[in-house]
Amino acid sequence: MVADHTGVMGASSHQRADTVARLTGLLEVTRLVRSEHDLDALLPALAAAISDGMGFGTVVISLYRPAWNDFRVETVHGSDEGRETLLGRERTWAQWEPLFDVKFERHGCFFLPWDEYDWSWDTTVSYVPEMEMAEGPDAWHPEDALFVPMLHSQGHVLGVMSVDEPISGQRPTDDDLAVLGALAAHAAQAVQAAQDAVQAERHRMALEQLLAVSARLTETLSIDAILQSVCDGISAALGFHNVAVQLIDEAGKRSVTRAVVGWTPKEVGASYNGDVEALRRLLDPQFEVEGCFLLPSSEACSRLAIERPAYRSVCNGRGPLGWDHHWLVIPLSDRHGRLLGVIWADEPEDCLLPSTQRLQALRMFANQATTAVASVAAYEEMQFLADHDPLTRVGNRRAFTRRLSEEVHRAARYGQRFALVVLDVDGFKALNDRYGHLAGDIALESIADVLRDTLRRSDCAFRLGGDEFALILEQTGAPEAALVVDRIGAGIAAVDAGAGHMLRASFGVALGNGPVDPEALLQAADAAMYEAKRAGEGVRFATVTAD
Repeated sequence: MVADHTGVMGASSHQRADTVARLTGLLEVTRLVRSEHDLDALLPALAAAISDGMGFGTVVISLYRPAWNDFRVETVHGSDEGRETLLGRERTWAQWEPLFDVKFERHGCFFLPWDEYDWSWDTTVSYVPEMEMAEGPDAWHPEDALFVPMLHSQGHVLGVMSVDEPISGQRPTDDDLAVLGALAAHAAQAVQAAQDAVQAERHRMALEQLLAVSARLTETLSIDAILQSVCDGISAALGFHNVAVQLIDEAGKRSVTRAVVGWTPKEVGASYNGDVEALRRLLDPQFEVEGCFLLPSSEACSRLAIERPAYRSVCNGRGPLGWDHHWLVIPLSDRHGRLLGVIWADEPEDCLLPSTQRLQALRMFANQATTAVASVAAYEEMQFLADHDPLTRVGNRRAFTRRLSEEVHRAARYGQRFALVVLDVDGFKALNDRYGHLAGDIALESIADVLRDTLRRSDCAFRLGGDEFALILEQTGAPEAALVVDRIGAGIAAVDAGAGHMLRASFGVALGNGPVDPEALLQAADAAMYEAKRAGEGVRFATVTAD
């Protein structure tokens, strides 16, 4: 009887010890949930706490990898042999799913007795520990399996926790499984918190990078420096190894690489040869998400009529969420919807298709780039208009006065000859009266185009006011000036100014001879032009000599 009494007391003591261990394990897992461990530190701590609390010699935690649509063993608590066998092993969802048979489910755990499940179909690597079996009908068998899905708060599987080698040598009771299920739920909460912390850190970095780009807008007006900041920010904050920004050239026909990370400019341009019309074929609304365009590689190649791109992604996953040679392009458009350029992003470090939040962040970076382009364009336009006529885009009178003074000084100092040409459009008033001022403006723009197309790079054209223009021709004497005037006259005569209305111009050419006064030279050219107009000669020359 004493022996019986002693046995009962011993059993109660053992049960209390088990209860204390379980509570201690539960408290430790709860503490880990509230701590700020990263996953690399968190998972071994969770496995150790569960092993100590529940009395299992081996605890294995596998996490779901969305990019690969599989589960990878991330930590193994137990023997070196078990760790060497299992760590880093992968198992697809298709291989896990048959094990989640409801007939084996108890308290959220799945216990598969060795003699009730056919493992012959399973070809994945497994670890069967060497252990002595206890006696009795509830003894744990080395080929028994016990695992618990770790669920995200939204219901999907974050990972799987497997346990083995119970110190008691016995199969788990319902109470054991209930506690194990609770521990797995707490562990899942800890993993989710750690993963959310990574995303929050990435979001914080994105905001910091966006603020850095914003600061560059006020620090510099170098568009290339700002765009390089955009590339660097996207790469650092959003995890794309390759990023490029392209702007469309003035002609609107080609995109030019202005900033790049990871790629070379040649690799970026070679994908579609920089042709803007080809680029527009990628910007189909059916592939738009959050202002970004994400296309499968086959779709992009089909739209560009190419067999395969010049550059193919390396950071590819598999499954529905994996990046698979996709094309990600983010357009830069002004407030009128005109396409200014694009941002390309490739090689996601996590091998995943970008989430909605990631695409929203990309769009914000693109908006910063658009703001930069618009700001710099506005500043450059302001600088341009300081010396240029806003309608014809040739030099204005201010620029003409400065350039003429410089040319006169150069001619006097180095003996270089030059010609000053003043031209006035005949019949321009009649054109305005007959067709309106819009037609007159179009004609002036066309005349400016004739001047730009005719003159050499070293020559300059200016609009002095109304329909009067001036030209400064470097290293030019009377014969050369006459040839230029003839070509310009023919070009003006060919301008379409409306049915029945033909434009022509009268020219006055002043040739400097030695040091001369700029104002005297202009007056001479102006007088010669009016003489030519009155005489109907088209052009008249005047020579100005030093006083």
